[in-house]
Amino acid sequence: MKLLEHAGKELFSRYGIPVPEGKVVERKEELKNISIPFPWVMKAQVLVGGRGKAGGIKFANNMEEAEKIFDELMAMEIKGEKVRKVLVEKKLNIEKEYYLSFFLDRSSREYLMMFSYEGGVDIEAMAEKVIKTHINPLIGIQPYHLRRLPKEVRQIAANLFKLFIENDCELAEINPLVVVDGNVMAADSKIIIDNNALYRHPELPKEDVELTPLEKEAREKNIAFVQLDGNIGVIANGAGLTMATLDALNEFNGKGGVFLDLGGTDDPEKVKQAFELMAKAKPKVILLNLFGGITKCDTVAKGIIEFMEKHKLECPVVARIKGMNEDIAREMLKDYVIAVESFQEAAKKAAELGGD
Repeated sequence: MKLLEHAGKELFSRYGIPVPEGKVVERKEELKNISIPFPWVMKAQVLVGGRGKAGGIKFANNMEEAEKIFDELMAMEIKGEKVRKVLVEKKLNIEKEYYLSFFLDRSSREYLMMFSYEGGVDIEAMAEKVIKTHINPLIGIQPYHLRRLPKEVRQIAANLFKLFIENDCELAEINPLVVVDGNVMAADSKIIIDNNALYRHPELPKEDVELTPLEKEAREKNIAFVQLDGNIGVIANGAGLTMATLDALNEFNGKGGVFLDLGGTDDPEKVKQAFELMAKAKPKVILLNLFGGITKCDTVAKGIIEFMEKHKLECPVVARIKGMNEDIAREMLKDYVIAVESFQEAAKKAAELGGD
């Protein structure tokens, strides 16, 4: 889960990392209640990168400019994400910019601290200037790790590492970490929390702005559901099988529009919920790729039938069913789906039906 910049900075403050004075606003009327002296920097709050280059950061010298900029920012979409909040901060007189981050380096199975004497929007292009320090997760950050950093940055790095560990982060990044009047502070924040650890952090804000309404509904029902750009809805049991089904569709020029993973469930009620979500997404065709290992195919079929008898599905369902009780399931579904024997045939048939 990603945190918006303002939420990341609130977390920074709790861990002793200085941040500029700021105020988050969602309505233009709130601007008049801000006591921060001009000039302001006004930042669109989105969960994607590159907002500066997209025009999502602007400067205001007075209230008239601020109100105009607010309207401009709130009307923006940055990489497909609508702006819903604006962070207002005092414009900083920056003397120096650094880059600092911690993230999980899965290739080495260690934490990685990255630091650069040059921060800013083009940090990715300066990889050769980045100082990389691996940190053994069994011993954590040590004084000798910090000696590679400027003195004024060391305590902030120690605090950022503590935040990184205690909040189960995949990434904790400050870019830029700036020097203003001789003091170091975080001018931006990027925090990504491990989704599997969210239950341990009920205090953190759950930013769902990157989710569609149906994805939010699916999350509440504990169903893995992702809306894509295509017009074919894919339902399979297991993330690997679901992704393989999307790949197979692609081989036949089909385009998956919904990724729905049933997981290992054969609970008819859960299957009904899954089809309800899929029906709301309005795909042109649904491809059901069911492999019954532990899952019983006939129990899944029961849930499908219960849904179809109560709801009118406006698209065909191509079904490839293999595994435990597959013959029973096929017999149960013969009047409800287009049954196909092989994985490839199912993908091809769905791609044909989903074609323009």
